[in-house]
Amino acid sequence: MELKIKKINEKATLPAYAHEGDSGLDLFSVDSTEILPGETKMIKTGIIIELPLGTEAQIRPRSGLALKNQITVLNTPGTIDQGYRGEVGVILINHGSKNFIVEVGSKIAQMVIKPVLRVKVIESDTLTDTSRGDGGFGSTGH
Repeated sequence: MELKIKKINEKATLPAYAHEGDSGLDLFSVDSTEILPGETKMIKTGIIIELPLGTEAQIRPRSGLALKNQITVLNTPGTIDQGYRGEVGVILINHGSKNFIVEVGSKIAQMVIKPVLRVKVIESDTLTDTSRGDGGFGSTGH
């Protein structure tokens, strides 16, 4: 399966798997900026993607950024639909107490390509009962 990528910025780096067997492609910044504590910024990647038919791209945080700097993707996972042809941007938020510097070429997130199931929506007056029922949000005691 192929993922077509068009660079729209000369500073762009193609997404890449860091290790054999990784599920996420690293995404790289073309911006140089500072994210203050509590601040949210859209970081550009300088790329446009053409996803294979029947797939989506999920934009997810990098665990190292979250652990070491409290930097995460705000709308995780961010979804890129198969038909989107705009620049890939990543919404980062600084949950830490220190300013965070993003440099050109910084790894800012990871992108996972996943299959998409399409469903036919049917209105119904009844649904199948389950042992769980409507229990949620702490219903198991944890």
